Amino acid sequence: MNRHESFLPRGRQAKIRYLDADFQVLSEGDHVICAVTGMPIKIEQLTYWSVARQEPYISAEAAFRRLLETEFR
Repeated sequence: MNRHESFLPRGRQAKIRYLDADFQVLSEGDHVICAVTGMPIKIEQLTYWSVARQEPYISAEAAFRRLLETEFR
C-alpha cells in the first residue's frame, strides 16, 4: 500500500451522523448514497446534508429538491 491509497475499504458504504457543521463517521466506508438521486458520494466530497432528516445530498440542487418535497407539501 502506498501513501496515496486509502486505508478504508473500497466500495463500502459509511454510516454517518450528520451534525450542524460537521459529521461523525459511525461505520467506516468510502461513500454514502444521496437521498434524492441514489448516486454515491465520496466521503471526502460530502458537502450537503440535512441534520433534521439525517440524510446526505450530492448537490445543492438535490438538497433543495428534498426541501421542496418535504417542507412545502
